[in-house]
Amino acid sequence: MKAIQDTELIITKDKKIYHLNLDKKQIADDIILVGDQDRVSQISKYFDEITDKIQHREFLTHTGIYKGKRITALSTGIGCDNIDIVVNELDALVNIDFENRIINSEKKKLNLIRLGTSGALQSDIPVDSFLMSKYALGFDGLAHFHEDDRCIDKKLTESFNLHANWPKNLAKPYIVKASENLLEKFNGFTEGITATASGFYAPQGREVRLKSSIDNMHETLTSFNYDGNKITNFEMESSALYYLGQTLGHNTLTICAIIGNRINKTQSSDYKSTIDKLIIEVLERI
Repeated sequence: MKAIQDTELIITKDKKIYHLNLDKKQIADDIILVGDQDRVSQISKYFDEITDKIQHREFLTHTGIYKGKRITALSTGIGCDNIDIVVNELDALVNIDFENRIINSEKKKLNLIRLGTSGALQSDIPVDSFLMSKYALGFDGLAHFHEDDRCIDKKLTESFNLHANWPKNLAKPYIVKASENLLEKFNGFTEGITATASGFYAPQGREVRLKSSIDNMHETLTSFNYDGNKITNFEMESSALYYLGQTLGHNTLTICAIIGNRINKTQSSDYKSTIDKLIIEVLERI
């Protein structure tokens, strides 16, 4: 088997993956991903024991034990570009032989669960509720840099593209479903299609000083309905997580605390408390 070149996968002299600064023993099979570094300690404060604390750049990792189960909490920062780094490097930690720089013959499967905050796009989704991303709709284009498109839901993607008449000068949208076993594990949450934007302002229809190139973006998204599946919320990571994670053979799911409703123009008055409740719920079910 051909060795992976140093320039393709950067491994430090002490056998740590470069950006995350982690070695193979410092992560669990169950990994909770959050955007904000401060949210890592908001999770790990519930651990019975913290065995590892590592930070490099925006990537903070706490691994520990919760009620007998080993769990990792890791901050990714914002956006699909950071998810590209995190998912590829987590996969390398469990599926690449660092000594010989070759792919392991037996692959390990991680459970990658993203806990985020989000704004709802349907009027009936209340602020301070929890929403599970049954599907991720990607406007980021990351999937199209890869050859493998098996995990993309072709029918659902085609249906959205026909509905939206998406501008040709933007990245072509794609849709990936969450992993079935994690959807079952967290059954009972509100479900929907989560739109993953490539930015916070114009890519989510906001206009401050610059006008968006897409007219009526919210109306286009909120009016889409495929067999009862509606676009329910905006965020900035899930499509990359679902595509990369599942193409590499891992389980992926996003659950968001809804801290605002873009349609009703309502905002949470105590979103930190809502996030804390979500953390406890996920730790109990993981």
